[in-house]
Amino acid sequence: VQLQASGGGFVQPGGSLRLSCAASGRTFVGYTMGWFRQAPGKEREFVAAIKWSRESTYSSNSIKGRFTISRDNAKSTVYLQMNSLKPEDTAVYYCATGSRIISSTMSRRDTYDYWGQGTLVTVSS
Repeated sequence: VQLQASGGGFVQPGGSLRLSCAASGRTFVGYTMGWFRQAPGKEREFVAAIKWSRESTYSSNSIKGRFTISRDNAKSTVYLQMNSLKPEDTAVYYCATGSRIISSTMSRRDTYDYWGQGTLVTVSS
């Protein structure tokens, strides 16, 4: 199984980026997909997640109203549209997926089975 994240880069405050994460190596029917991030010197934290059905999405309070998670099941790809970026959003962003995730565990790293390599997002003037 491989998760290939892309779309990171350098952007000024207030700008936008769209991250993508393509999954391959098996069928991902029923899998929840999520994004986490890790800033320098900090622990990896939950950003957002979306269920296979796309009916339910979850996001951390720090990004609500600015980031939107979506997925294309036909392409086994999850996206993270990031708007109104702030310097504190600077981090390596990781995508992850798992089959046994329920609503109450969506933000827990240990419930995800597979992880991508990460893509760096730098927000600075």
